[in-house]
Amino acid sequence: MSLLGFGQPQTGVFQMAYVVEDIDASMRQWIEQLKVGPWFLLPHFTGVDPTFRGGPTDADVALAMAHAGHMLVELIALNDDKPSVWREGVERLGYGFHHFGVGTLDYDAELARHRDQGHDLAFECAVPTGGRVAYVDTTAELPGYLELIEMDPATDAAFTRFYAQSLAWDGSDPIRPFA
Repeated sequence: MSLLGFGQPQTGVFQMAYVVEDIDASMRQWIEQLKVGPWFLLPHFTGVDPTFRGGPTDADVALAMAHAGHMLVELIALNDDKPSVWREGVERLGYGFHHFGVGTLDYDAELARHRDQGHDLAFECAVPTGGRVAYVDTTAELPGYLELIEMDPATDAAFTRFYAQSLAWDGSDPIRPFA
């Protein structure tokens, strides 16, 4: 089985994501209580050409990522009141766990497989690294959504950079810019 640069399988679950009310307070809790860090913060994210439930969207969220071992943890906070997959998750499930992140080497085929299984496409966009992500609605079967993450070299490199910094982290500079 081929592994990503940070030790997870290329096509397996490598991310757990949580929608939180206050991203700064949540990062501090993970740092102080769980010793997870450093965090890489992106204060505003909308995606490139995003769609929500089939229509265009410009919902804005803050997101932060850090590694806990080989697992990538993502925290997401709503920046507005616009309809989004994240707001929908909070309305359905409350704050807390939102989705599993799963890598895919064949994005189109994997998305088609999920749609064939009856999983609605809730959100899709391109990301700054050049890849694509899609949230499929698996909430009837799983405790949250499933995010398909196209694993191209740039995406692997970004997550591997976060991982490498977590290995060397001494507790200083706990919140860093995403880019």
